[in-house]
Amino acid sequence: MKVYISADIEGVAGITHWDEAFKEKEGYAEFREQMTVETVAACEGALAAGATEITVKDAHGSGRNIFPERLPEQVRLIRGWSGHPLSMVQDIDAGYDALAMVGYHSAASAGNNPLAHTITGKVAKMLINGEVTSEFLLHRNAAAGFGVPTVFLSGDKGICDTAKATNPHIHTVATKTSDGHSTTSIHPAKAAKKIRDGVTAALGDAAALEKPGLAERFELEIWYKENTDAYRASHYPGARLGAPHCVAYEASDFFEIMRMLQFVL
Repeated sequence: MKVYISADIEGVAGITHWDEAFKEKEGYAEFREQMTVETVAACEGALAAGATEITVKDAHGSGRNIFPERLPEQVRLIRGWSGHPLSMVQDIDAGYDALAMVGYHSAASAGNNPLAHTITGKVAKMLINGEVTSEFLLHRNAAAGFGVPTVFLSGDKGICDTAKATNPHIHTVATKTSDGHSTTSIHPAKAAKKIRDGVTAALGDAAALEKPGLAERFELEIWYKENTDAYRASHYPGARLGAPHCVAYEASDFFEIMRMLQFVL
């Protein structure tokens, strides 16, 4: 069994403020550690389920957060950013049996996490086929384009609920809830245990492993915080201004959505 794990930081247990999310900030070390712990737990869960190959994408910020030496020896770790449109699932292809996501977070405009965003702070709201779109949904769809199911997700309760609404068979672990700028989190060690057990269960669940479906066509709207960013992005081939702050784009192949985002965000 070949498993892909995409790891972010804004949905790990306890993290609450942007000062805890970036290398140059004082609180970063603590949550770099927790991101590593939760990613290791996911790898251990995959191995317990019989995984023979695991790829981990360090998919936050610089792409250089996870302590490589802490991962199991069976893991191949992708660090940094290549610039490829697959982004947080770089190098995924039809050879993988499953995708798991760790430390994911709610979308821009969705609330549910003080650190909610979609790809970049430039975005006020992103919609695909009229639905508020998260990094989970973008990369779930990107993987689905290769026939790879997203079987597991951990992060704030909001993104877990969104994932369940998309696919009732996905296994989730909610690490925290949010009210305004505050979060209420489960214990970090409990989060790691639940992630380990959750990944094992997901990879043993035939319903979760079913081949995913995709819409036949995708209508993307990016609502920028600044109208100047929208104007610039509207010059991408096929894009148009839908409003002073909004760029619209359509495609039948979801990869083209991902390609467009690589150039306009």
